[in-house]
Amino acid sequence: MSQQTVVLKVGMSCQGCVGAVNRVLGKMEGVESFDIDIKEQKVTVKGNVEPEAVFQTVSKTGKKTSFWEAPAPTEPETKPVEEKPTETPAEPEPKPAEEKPAETVAPA
Repeated sequence: MSQQTVVLKVGMSCQGCVGAVNRVLGKMEGVESFDIDIKEQKVTVKGNVEPEAVFQTVSKTGKKTSFWEAPAPTEPETKPVEEKPTETPAEPEPKPAEEKPAETVAPA
C-alpha cells in the first residue's frame, strides 16, 4: 500500500458521532493521521491505507458515509440550458411591399 489521503463525507451531528469515528480510525492499521471536521461533516485520513478499507471502517460506526466529491476545477460544470419563453415571433413580420407609383394607363 502507498501513502494516501482519503476524504470522506460522514453524517455527524454531535461529539458522540465524532468520538465513534475517532475510535475506529484510531484502531485502524496503517492510519498515520486523521482530521475530523464536524461542521463540514468531513473526515480526512492520511496513511498507508486503501480508500475502500477506510470507507468500510468508518461505515461500521453506523454513520452515513460516502466518498467526498471533489469539485473538478479543470472542467467547468455544464448546466442544461433552461428553456426560457422568449417573445420572438416564429416568422419575421413581412415588410410592406415596396410602394410603386401607380401606373397610369392612357385611355385608348
